[in-house]
Amino acid sequence: MRQWLGSMARVLLITLLAATAAAQPAAEGPTRANGFVARIDLNGPIGPAAAEYVDDTLQRASRDGAVAIVVQLDTPGGLSDSMRQIIASLLAAKQPVMGYVAPSGARAASAGTYILYACQIAAMAPATHLGAATPVPLGGESPLPVGNVPSPAGTAAKPPTDAEANKVLNDAIASIRSLAQLNGRNADWAEQAVRGAATLTAEEALKQHVIDLIANDTTALLAQADGRHVRVGSNDVTLHVAGLSVRDYAPNWRTRFLGIITHPTIAYMLLLAGMYGLIIEAFHPGALLPGVAGAICLLIGLYALQLLPVNYAGLALMVLGIGLMLTEALMPSVGAIGIGGVIAFVIGSIMLFSSGVPGYAVNLGVIGGIACSAMVLLALLLRLVARSRRARVFNGDSQMMLATGELLQAVPAGGEGWARISGEQWRVHCESALPAGARVRVVGRDGLLLRVTPAG
Repeated sequence: MRQWLGSMARVLLITLLAATAAAQPAAEGPTRANGFVARIDLNGPIGPAAAEYVDDTLQRASRDGAVAIVVQLDTPGGLSDSMRQIIASLLAAKQPVMGYVAPSGARAASAGTYILYACQIAAMAPATHLGAATPVPLGGESPLPVGNVPSPAGTAAKPPTDAEANKVLNDAIASIRSLAQLNGRNADWAEQAVRGAATLTAEEALKQHVIDLIANDTTALLAQADGRHVRVGSNDVTLHVAGLSVRDYAPNWRTRFLGIITHPTIAYMLLLAGMYGLIIEAFHPGALLPGVAGAICLLIGLYALQLLPVNYAGLALMVLGIGLMLTEALMPSVGAIGIGGVIAFVIGSIMLFSSGVPGYAVNLGVIGGIACSAMVLLALLLRLVARSRRARVFNGDSQMMLATGELLQAVPAGGEGWARISGEQWRVHCESALPAGARVRVVGRDGLLLRVTPAG
């Protein structure tokens, strides 16, 4: 009887434990106990380094077991190609992605607006804004409205004047509308942000259903996002993120290095250092260091240029300007060639990168400093050339006519003897008698015979 009671007690205990386990959510328990949220900080212009950083971090966070991803945005915009790479990576992510414009005072302008629309959850901190997503071509001019499509305000748009700009604008509108429709947000305002560069504050964006919520910090964001239903790929997912720890993913060394060399001013300086290093090596063969350093800088600069929106007409003008300044140095003129080279170099430097893309233009102070240095060197060169043309000739008979020396032996009147002149021994002829050691001055030359007179 005692054994039967013990067996029944064990059966009841096992049944009770099984029922308790079945009553608990299978996915929620381990997720809240062991899960974490990965955070990506997109701060600054959107470029190749940012695109690589996002793609690499998404893969690392997925391998580490992140429950969700927070993309914290504070950007003025950037390159269209890099923006599209980031959007493709976000859409392919296996975890829900929450876009968060923060901290207060931050913005998600231009490319940042597209990225925010691509996230399953869009949030903003107070005192932030987004919008101004009109694409800017390389020349810096804004594309015109397309055809006779009514503008968001209801007025007829101007007829198209630039087919290429219209294509870019239409593509951008279709892209952001598709992202808005994918995540169930206001597609009409998204079109206004592209067509008319419209902007919204956080409160206005929430009212117009451009974003999903406003949160003071990441902890508040996770608390408000908890329990929301989002679509990740082809699956519907319920977020369980409240109270989870946040793990920041910093860029790796390669991403940092790429971010440095793809800064337009750094790429510009590398390009110049490479060209001048090779020029110095050409004028001083065997120096090695200028040539090696110049080749390395030039290759790194060219690698950065192929990742950036480069205007090749500007690059050609820079090369022409440097060539003209070298020509002025090798074959000095009145300065016209050198001044033309400085002008071509400055114009090419300004044209090299698109000034319309936020954060992707060479610092004008750097260009001005290099141009002023070139002008100073050119002025010094012209001064040296002018002095050399006015200077007295110091070679041949002209130099000999100014030479003085000392008699090595006595010379009779109208006779000849030997003298040391300019460190050399010469046979001399003098009309007056002079003792040995007397100082004489050259007044003429007949072949290898010098005519001299007393020096004083």
